[in-house]
Amino acid sequence: MSITAERKAELIKEYGRVEGDTGSPEVQVAILTERIANLTEHFKTHRKDKHSRRGLLMLVSRRRSMLDYLRGKSEERYRALIKSLGLRR
Repeated sequence: MSITAERKAELIKEYGRVEGDTGSPEVQVAILTERIANLTEHFKTHRKDKHSRRGLLMLVSRRRSMLDYLRGKSEERYRALIKSLGLRR
């Protein structure tokens, strides 16, 4: 369910604004999106796992908050991020 260190490093390299950037909203949203996708796959086989479902809802809420923050700071960065991640909004 969690992401590997290699995958996390790939996401940081791809979405980071500078080398080693882990704090920018783009990187954080990309990592959260990866974790959400992993949990979504987990629920396809473990339908009754209510404890993990609560964690998923918290991750989705955190990602939404970061996307709202990014949209307020820079609309063009927001649009580029949701396009590259394939998010609906």
